[in-house]
Amino acid sequence: MSYKTTRALVLREVKFKEADKMLTVLTEDEGKLPVRARGALRKTCKYSAAAQLLVFSEMTLFENKGRWSVNEASTIEEFSGLRKDIGLLALGAYFAQLLEAVSDEDSPNPEVLSLGLNALYALSNGIYPPEQVKAVFELRLMCLSGYEPLLDSCAACGATELAAGTRLDAYGGVMYCKACPTSEHSKPLELCEASLAAMRHVVNSDSKKIFSFSLEESASRRFSRTCEEYLLTQLDCGFSSLDYWRNLR
Repeated sequence: MSYKTTRALVLREVKFKEADKMLTVLTEDEGKLPVRARGALRKTCKYSAAAQLLVFSEMTLFENKGRWSVNEASTIEEFSGLRKDIGLLALGAYFAQLLEAVSDEDSPNPEVLSLGLNALYALSNGIYPPEQVKAVFELRLMCLSGYEPLLDSCAACGATELAAGTRLDAYGGVMYCKACPTSEHSKPLELCEASLAAMRHVVNSDSKKIFSFSLEESASRRFSRTCEEYLLTQLDCGFSSLDYWRNLR
């Protein structure tokens, strides 16, 4: 039996028995963990606010026979803006599902947690358009999870000056210029110059600057579609929260 204190983002909550919750949390030092929050559904529970979906908390965890339980917890950031808009909340839930999908137990990735927190903060506070936050989060998450696309040059001819009509192969994660044919089994996603520049910015910039750019409407739509399609293709699965968010629009 042991205790540990860690900071964690709640990615999932499920009612368990009469008054407990089973949480999936993303911690700084242990990666993804399943945690039981005993009594979290009782009105008298002192840490109930810290054991909610999309809340970043400091938790003291108790381990017994390989199972973790919350002993006490305090809220660090609630991202309250998400709870005032059902569309933002749905998008936040999608971010949580993605973080859960790419994270493993006993495999901490502080950069992934930091990306999730920064994206939720930007979303909650309306710093950037929600669609832009979503696309940046999707693409950068792929980079941090080992699926970084190669955007520097054409995979066929090696050209580095890529103009409108350039295509990203969603399967291979490589670029093809307009003049070169894609591979037989590719899934080409066409980009304009501005949307390609935005993708390169997200892939190559310092983590503090990845959200800081602007696009005209048509380029923004192309950028958003490409980032989403690339992620869904690479992970090869769907997400219920993404479907729900789409239905709200």
